[in-house]
Amino acid sequence: MGNSGSYIAQSFPPSSEFMVGDIPDLSGWIIIVTGGNTGIGYEIIKAVLLKNAKVYMATRSSEKAAVAIARLKVETGGKEAIFLELDLASLSSVRNAANEFKQKESTLHVLFNNGGVMNTPTQLLTTDGYDLQFGTNVIGHYVLFKELLRPLLAGAQSSQDKKARIVNMSSSAQMFINTIHFDTIKDTPKRRKLGSAKLYMQSKLANIVFSNEIGRRYSSEGLVSISLNPGNIRTDLQRHTPSAFMLLFGWLFSPASLGALTPLYAGVSSASGDLNGKYLIPWARIGKMRPEASDLSVGEKLWKWLEDETKS
Repeated sequence: MGNSGSYIAQSFPPSSEFMVGDIPDLSGWIIIVTGGNTGIGYEIIKAVLLKNAKVYMATRSSEKAAVAIARLKVETGGKEAIFLELDLASLSSVRNAANEFKQKESTLHVLFNNGGVMNTPTQLLTTDGYDLQFGTNVIGHYVLFKELLRPLLAGAQSSQDKKARIVNMSSSAQMFINTIHFDTIKDTPKRRKLGSAKLYMQSKLANIVFSNEIGRRYSSEGLVSISLNPGNIRTDLQRHTPSAFMLLFGWLFSPASLGALTPLYAGVSSASGDLNGKYLIPWARIGKMRPEASDLSVGEKLWKWLEDETKS
């Protein structure tokens, strides 16, 4: 099946065999969800709060987080998420968020790398001068992971199955690009020529490559890294998507509650400990990633690039 065929098949998935009710009790689990004040992240937080996890909502706006936390408290019967200020488009903010978390907690059991942006105007860059989409979706999450490595390793040691989970959100969009153009991550003429849609696609391909590389490098220390396509989900992520596209294809999009099923399966289901290096597709099924995403040389190149760019 070609990429177009795979895209169509994943756009009309069969009913999920995994449901939120299948999540085991998460008492004692500490979880971070980036971009958790809305959309899929919000639904992930609601589900794990209901299962008694301690959850940090990592997002930029304290005002929007306060509204989301108050709403969650009502919907979960009094359970409360904890706000963690995080702007993935600023590496100093990422490091500050990680330091704040480490002052409060010594262990982390699940990191949901859920936050992201899509189809943003090409003139927008991160605080550090990177393409906004790659900088937010990939570089920000890489630095967050590295800064939280110690509590993740401690979480693995303290958990019953001696494993901690990192869940990395990709997209079906990655099916339509076959390489990472490293000369487009900073603001170059090639970046502007590539265009917003392809810049998004390559960031989502990089999310899978990044996830696989974590799995290869840290599985022996108890880290389970999983990437996934959550499905075509209607959220705030589409705020930069042309209205004509949404008018024509909006009927293909599912609610955020369905979009949360696959990441929840990856992060907190009873099967999650056995999913290291897997790529999941809607709803909560193991899928097949494109060959370039599992290429060792691509993974090593991306990891070295990320290390070199962020070592300071």
